[in-house]
Amino acid sequence: MSQQAESLSTVQALVQCYQAFEAYSAANIRALGLTPPQFDIIATLGNTAGMTATELGEKTLITKGTLTGVVDRLIDRGWVERAAHDSDRRCQIIRLTQAGEALFAQVFPAHMAHMDACLVGVKAADHARWQAALRGLEQVFRKETA
Repeated sequence: MSQQAESLSTVQALVQCYQAFEAYSAANIRALGLTPPQFDIIATLGNTAGMTATELGEKTLITKGTLTGVVDRLIDRGWVERAAHDSDRRCQIIRLTQAGEALFAQVFPAHMAHMDACLVGVKAADHARWQAALRGLEQVFRKETA
C-alpha cells in the first residue's frame, strides 16, 4: 500500500470513529435536553470559576462564530452568565450560574454513565492501547501545525 493510501485509510478510520462517537454521544445529550454545543460549554465550565470566551473556545469543539450564540442562548436559559474579568476590563468571564451548576451536576454524570455503558467490558489493556494510539496521532497533527 502506498504512503498516500495508508494516510487516507488512517484519516478515514479516524473520521468514521469520530462520527460513530458523535452519533452515540449526541443522541444522549439531546435526550438530556441540550444540544451538543450547549453540553460542551456546560461540561467545560463545570467545576471551574469560569473562563474567557477565548479560553472556552480553545477548550471546546465550538467555533468562535458559533460560541457567542450558544453562550447567549445559555444565558437566556439562566445557566450561564458573563461577569467582569478581575484584571482585564476588556474581557469578561463566562461562568455557570447556580442553575447551571445544578444542571452540570445532573447531566454530566448521566452522560458519563451513558458513555461508560458503551465501553463496559472493554479491557484495561485495550483502553491503554487506544489512548496511546490516539495521543500519538494527536502529536503527529500538533507537530505539523506548530
